Amino acid sequence: MEVGILMAAKDHKIRQVRAYVFRGGGGDYHDQPQGHWIDDHIATPMAKYPAYRESRQSFGLNVLGTLVVEVEAENGVVGFAVAAGGEPAAWVVERHLARFVEGAQVNEIERIWDQMYLSTLFYGRKGIVLNAISCVDLALWDLWGKLRQEPIYHLLGGAVRDELVFYATGARPDLAEKMGFLGGKLPLHYGPAEEEEGFRKNLSLLEEMRSRTSQEFWLMYDCWMSLDLEYATRLAHGASQFGLKWIEEALVPDDYWGYAELKRRLPAGMMLTTGEHEATRWGFRLLLEMGCADILQPDVGWCGGLTELVKISALADERGVLVVPHGSSVYSYHFSITRHNSPFCEFLMMAPKADEVIPMFAPLLAEEPVPEMGKMKLSDAPGFGVRLNPDCVLQRPYAH
Repeated sequence: MEVGILMAAKDHKIRQVRAYVFRGGGGDYHDQPQGHWIDDHIATPMAKYPAYRESRQSFGLNVLGTLVVEVEAENGVVGFAVAAGGEPAAWVVERHLARFVEGAQVNEIERIWDQMYLSTLFYGRKGIVLNAISCVDLALWDLWGKLRQEPIYHLLGGAVRDELVFYATGARPDLAEKMGFLGGKLPLHYGPAEEEEGFRKNLSLLEEMRSRTSQEFWLMYDCWMSLDLEYATRLAHGASQFGLKWIEEALVPDDYWGYAELKRRLPAGMMLTTGEHEATRWGFRLLLEMGCADILQPDVGWCGGLTELVKISALADERGVLVVPHGSSVYSYHFSITRHNSPFCEFLMMAPKADEVIPMFAPLLAEEPVPEMGKMKLSDAPGFGVRLNPDCVLQRPYAH
């Protein structure tokens, strides 16, 4: 009987693809109300312009909103996924990518990915287009898991550990330690444009957080593409006295040469991490071959989806480099639990004051799991194990 069910799942075709937009959290976690820590005075590449320094929303980081993609099989079963990209990505899905999905067998994920990527090379390769491809890909995996009545981590080969362990990203690492996380990653607040006063404030905050946490607790700095090579070098050496575990995404993503040099300049024992805003196996291959990072941090909703993340991880594994995906909730959890070179996960503290654990993609996903005392066991629910919150209003701006 079970064999018959699986054969039937394989034989189903995809009836329709639909792309929606949601505002107010979800896959675009920068789309938050005023007063949230994620939109506080945080160092960005735009901070050299004083008008765009105090808030990341001031220069439009939240303009896109969340993309939701549904993929429906001919028997009515629906897989879905969420990512960033909003209305522009919805247009790409509805008006371009749908032709490669509709009518295909539900298990033809590799071929569909290849066609989506090759057909958009002339205007894609990174950014919005890869957000769209990623979201479609994740929705296809969710559908495949639901039709087979298996969780995604089973389809990826099964778990290699009993539970996931997490570090927390947010404004209060001291509280994160009390919540059981193994480390806390702070947003860097000041960049080169704010000169020596800002530099001193960065180190002062790190010193304060170290005084509030144990010596074994990890502290990291997320620099969000905001620094230059000389500033990042000074920051790393200044922060080493407080046991900074790593410095993250210090330079603009395309400065591979700068990352390679920064890695050579870091104090002994400190790691360099990056990759949140990189895409596809080709971008990550360059990071690996040039020796740009100790840990790669692809976002499964931006880098090309689960299909591509598996390839990125294989490239890193053969070089002994860890892959710790950028916070993307269940979409990275199901991957990380199947990979030896992904020993821990990131959890974004989406409570406005980073003082409690709430679902990362709230309010969009129902039954979204959260860590308890910094750990999580994944359920055996089919697909990614979540569903869309029926109280959230979705808009479908383009139809085909």
